[in-house]
Amino acid sequence: MNRAFSRKKDKTWMHTPEALSKHFIPYNAKFLGSTEVEQPKGTEVVRDAVRKLKFARHIKKSEGQKIPKVELQISIYGVKILEPKTKEVQHNCQLHRISFCADDKTDKRIFTFICKDSESNKHLCYVFDSEKCAEEITLTIGQAFDLAYRKFLESGGKDVETRKQIAGLQKRIQDLETENMELKNKVHDLENKLRITQVSTSPAGSVTPKSPSTDIFDMIPFSPISHQSSSIPTRNGTQPPPVPTRSAETKRDLFGAEPFDPFNCGAGDFPPDIQSKLDEMQRQRWRGSKWD
Repeated sequence: MNRAFSRKKDKTWMHTPEALSKHFIPYNAKFLGSTEVEQPKGTEVVRDAVRKLKFARHIKKSEGQKIPKVELQISIYGVKILEPKTKEVQHNCQLHRISFCADDKTDKRIFTFICKDSESNKHLCYVFDSEKCAEEITLTIGQAFDLAYRKFLESGGKDVETRKQIAGLQKRIQDLETENMELKNKVHDLENKLRITQVSTSPAGSVTPKSPSTDIFDMIPFSPISHQSSSIPTRNGTQPPPVPTRSAETKRDLFGAEPFDPFNCGAGDFPPDIQSKLDEMQRQRWRGSKWD
């Protein structure tokens, strides 16, 4: 039976064991997407998935959308799918969760693998377009499986469990970083909304009252209006002493002295002859005012 997809068991490996165990092998490809499949392996399963994703990508291409480019990092720990420029990990497919890998014999650009999702436990088929490197990428994933299995036999299974724990911690760190970034964006949006609300609720044309300016001696200049309307506290916070009230009848001259009134002077302030004349003038003044 002529199989369009096949796993490369009869091919020789292309990379050194150290390159896959201590580092990783990078590849550039276009990511057509992933779709859920009912079975963890099978040629017909991946063929249907490829047709489905190719059709969906054809529709998006007709709408002007381009196929996103990704970077694949293949090692004995799994296949990472990253954004090429930012190196942000979009998917981390652990090797022990990959159940099937193959390339398309009818289309040298297409290769695919099936991986079980760690959260939903669903089998997802990932499909890529790598121009003419599909067979090489499939071989590299097969070599990573072979090296991982050898390490499993050498360590008695302990190494695999350790890698599972490390992969789980890496996934948790990635989720926390994503959550932290989302929280930062929410806080930034709330700050912008609060700033807009404060500007919109402030009264139009309002002017912040300014403190009175001082002169060169750091003193508030004298103002008759402010002096009469309000009392200004001194530097130490105490009020100045109140100005004593003066009788409306008491008047002072320009120099602040009371004007001279001979009739208000007390007896004995003048000689007797002058005093008698003053008394007579006062009596006449009193009679005149009485008959007025």
